[in-house]
Amino acid sequence: MKKNKNIILPLVVLVIAIVASAYTKETSSFKKKGTTTVLENKQQQTVNLFVTHGHCSTPFAGIVEDLEVKIPVRIDLGNPLENMEISFAINPNSFNVCAGKDLTKRIKTPGLFIGKNDEKITFKSTNIYTMGIDWYQVNGKMSIKGVEKEVKLFVTGIRKSYETSASSLVIESKMNLFDWGIDYDKIVNGKSTKVATKWLHMNMRVKIS
Repeated sequence: MKKNKNIILPLVVLVIAIVASAYTKETSSFKKKGTTTVLENKQQQTVNLFVTHGHCSTPFAGIVEDLEVKIPVRIDLGNPLENMEISFAINPNSFNVCAGKDLTKRIKTPGLFIGKNDEKITFKSTNIYTMGIDWYQVNGKMSIKGVEKEVKLFVTGIRKSYETSASSLVIESKMNLFDWGIDYDKIVNGKSTKVATKWLHMNMRVKIS
């Protein structure tokens, strides 16, 4: 009997060790991540913008180029977009105001968004914070006329009731033009105002699946 106990005990320990080892391997592979890159260059992507000082604004649209959204592939149950990366460029020469040619000409005034070297407005994310379900703050660097500043974008994932992850993103931001040394009123109208037209709002919707 004692001999049987001596044989059974090591066997039990061995079985437990094998099961634990298998679980550890499964758990570690469960956390592995790949990356899928979503490019929106297949169709024309537009962005909506407007500048305002509060009670009035000038809305306009532009063409987005080199849009890239990198989304980690997760096989666990974590937030699928919490480590995404976003980058894009906006061509200020493509700006257009639907209200008429005169306002389009004003928004394309040299020195406002169009620099001497025709630089594009660019953005590249640096880090991301999950604010809630399908809601993120994306920090990054935005360059206007070659001047780079830190900005915050707020990204909302849009999904249907039966979808497990977002099929599109709404990207929004509010930026102070004075951060880039841009005095809208002086450049466009030749004179600064007491209540400066300084806020630049941006909004675009991006399909990711």
